Amino acid sequence: MTPDLECTHLTKRFGDTAAVDSVSFSVPPGSFFSILGPSGCGKTTIMRMIAGFLEPSEGDIQIKGKSVLSVAPNKRPVNMVFQHLALFPMMNIADNIGYGLRRAGLPKTEIDQKVGEALERIGLPGIGLRKVDELSGGQKQRVAIARCMVLEPDVLLLDEPLGALDLKLREHMKIELKSLQSAFDTTFVYITHDQSEALVMSDNIAVMNNGRFEQMGSARELYYRPDTAFVAGFVGDTNRWRGRISKKDGQNIELQTESGMMLRGATHGRPLALGEQADMFVRPEAIRIAHSKDDLAVFDNQISGQVTSLLFNGAASRVLVRGEGLQDEIEVNLPQSGEFASLNKGSDVHIGWSSDQGNCFAAGTV
Repeated sequence: MTPDLECTHLTKRFGDTAAVDSVSFSVPPGSFFSILGPSGCGKTTIMRMIAGFLEPSEGDIQIKGKSVLSVAPNKRPVNMVFQHLALFPMMNIADNIGYGLRRAGLPKTEIDQKVGEALERIGLPGIGLRKVDELSGGQKQRVAIARCMVLEPDVLLLDEPLGALDLKLREHMKIELKSLQSAFDTTFVYITHDQSEALVMSDNIAVMNNGRFEQMGSARELYYRPDTAFVAGFVGDTNRWRGRISKKDGQNIELQTESGMMLRGATHGRPLALGEQADMFVRPEAIRIAHSKDDLAVFDNQISGQVTSLLFNGAASRVLVRGEGLQDEIEVNLPQSGEFASLNKGSDVHIGWSSDQGNCFAAGTV
């Protein structure tokens, strides 16, 4: 099957700096693909090259199997939703959505039909005569997408479109965007620095850093089996310890931390050598908390300590534990059973986790 979008060795240099450094990827038809990374990593530069606003220094961009390098931005079968939406405040909603269709010279009856269908698909029928400033933030978001989708692009580009929304609306719109993508059955390419947005909505994600892709895969693959220390630290919350490899048996290793504690983990990326300095990453939800050490007999990492902070967040509540022999506090998810409801600052607890939950990478690679 021909990808809707395929970029090959895509490179963009500004002087001696490579903002995008030989990036290759393909996006299957009808999928939701996200590029996730910190500010300045090059993700917006990729999107601007796909849209035609920037010319690549090297590489090729193909849409539906055809190169678009020589195609002007307004002639490419792509459209773009910007962070601040760029709706026209002097126009009503119907005129906003139909703007591109009028520019294309379609007859009014066809424009009215397409605009009506678009409003139905975004769940806002009958608001065509309303003004932009009469809509909520989420409604404006849907109108901006409808304005793009009536032009029937092969690929819709979304440049951090939720960045200007408040937290509660942003959480709601993550679900809305995924539903809209399914409703229109159009390929979405989404860029964001917010890992939650990428994890919730995407079929596949590329994690970007310093102009390159560190790893591409499903949300589950990136979260549970990161290929690099950068991905392990950037995607999701994690505990991190530094030390030296004191023992190894294939992928299984033992890490002696800087404070002298021995922790067991595993390598899933480059093999590590005895004596090499390394970082171990363990997710908060991978760590079991208990009142008695006997309850942790199945775990090959066990630490006793005291609660230093309670981080209440409903079902996502956590505690920070100062473990004996470790310098840094350990972040641990609280079970929802209620048996730890009486925990307070200073409470004695025991924690444990399996060695296969400790992802280890060479130190200094973040």
